[in-house]
Amino acid sequence: MDRRRFLQAGLTGLAAAAARNYGLEAAEPSKRVGLIGCGWYGKSDIFRLVQISPVEIVSLCDVDRKNLEEAAQWAVDRQASKKKPQLFTDYREMLKQGGLDMVEIATPDHWHALAMIEAAKSGVDIYVQKPISVDVAEGQAMLAAARKYKRVVQVGLQRRSTPHLIEARDIVKEGKLGTVGLVEIYSYGGGRASNPQPAPVPETLDWEFWVGPAPMMPYSPEVERNWRAFMEYGNGTIGDMGVHMFDMVRWFMGLGWPRRISSFGGLRVLKGGKSNIADEQTAMFEYDGLTVVWQHRRFGPSADPAYPWGATLYGEKGTLKAGVMGYDFIPAGRGAQPVHKDVTYELEQYPEDKTEPRLEKHVAPAIRGHMKNLLENMATRGRPVSDIEEGYISSSCCILANLSMQLGRTLAWDAEKQTIKGDEEANRLLHRPYRKPWIHPEAKSV
Repeated sequence: MDRRRFLQAGLTGLAAAAARNYGLEAAEPSKRVGLIGCGWYGKSDIFRLVQISPVEIVSLCDVDRKNLEEAAQWAVDRQASKKKPQLFTDYREMLKQGGLDMVEIATPDHWHALAMIEAAKSGVDIYVQKPISVDVAEGQAMLAAARKYKRVVQVGLQRRSTPHLIEARDIVKEGKLGTVGLVEIYSYGGGRASNPQPAPVPETLDWEFWVGPAPMMPYSPEVERNWRAFMEYGNGTIGDMGVHMFDMVRWFMGLGWPRRISSFGGLRVLKGGKSNIADEQTAMFEYDGLTVVWQHRRFGPSADPAYPWGATLYGEKGTLKAGVMGYDFIPAGRGAQPVHKDVTYELEQYPEDKTEPRLEKHVAPAIRGHMKNLLENMATRGRPVSDIEEGYISSSCCILANLSMQLGRTLAWDAEKQTIKGDEEANRLLHRPYRKPWIHPEAKSV
């Protein structure tokens, strides 16, 4: 073996050893990655990936150059090469440039579909934030694109990679709850009236592109910052918080599509502003022998202060409460010992977690686990724990709940035909109009 080959073999061995230390034995030593949407959660996700794998962030995209430059500086400071990524304001140009193995899409909800489908067509694997879409037809097109172009797609429903919730799932899978007859999922608090005032568009921001295919609203810092308060750009609280807990319960119990979905609620208390999401909503997802009930209130205290956002599974042998901060298993038998587990932190292993602005420290281990799972499946070409189809089901069920609330009636879902049974008006609402010149994607034509 000559000297060059010897050195190459040594470097490859070191990289492989590092990968094994990260729990990524099947992964290649390095991946070239990009980020579309460089705001709060985009940076939270991509820099957890940098912590657990020797990836290179080679490109960043955002319609706000301020976000771009901040993310670029983080990359220079924190990735091993210290190289500055290429910067783009149009995701299409970034994907056309090529040279990527994986891209994350962390835009507001209304931009997930077009960017994800374009990424699939460009031949890269994908991490896309939840909910995957703002209407059901977008989700159908995203799933079709992932399968047609044979892409590995992980959805940011990271409860499936949360260490203590993996333990909680084992309690369910091992039958310790017995037959579960009712599940409650919920989110309480976090609300306020929003009354954004029009303002000049910052020089760094392309507001026309930010709005994209969604309905146009006048620029306001409040809209840009708190876009989840507006149905024009998101799916309300059930699409933001509810999708996590509904997906977690489906994962716990191996549930697919519900037979029927019904919902009611509205803007009850937090009136007087321009926000148009429901501040109180109840939704019921009906399965054979089981009902999953969602409730959120953006006002008032939570029913259990330890679980302001979580799920409670009621079974014949016990009750399980699970949320992002821990779980509690309460067996029904006399003298049986309850089990409590707190969230896992990894602050000593990953000291950047201690100081990173706005990082949800309790969620960081779950993001790292989710990224590891994605990398493993990129190597094997398998389907990750939060595969695009799982994200499509969970996201669409929350969207259907909003449609049920809007229409004032129960919707019966046909899982085989992917339509609402006997309700043409509701079926038309599965497809939200796009603002020109953007064209709504269709599953049959991706």
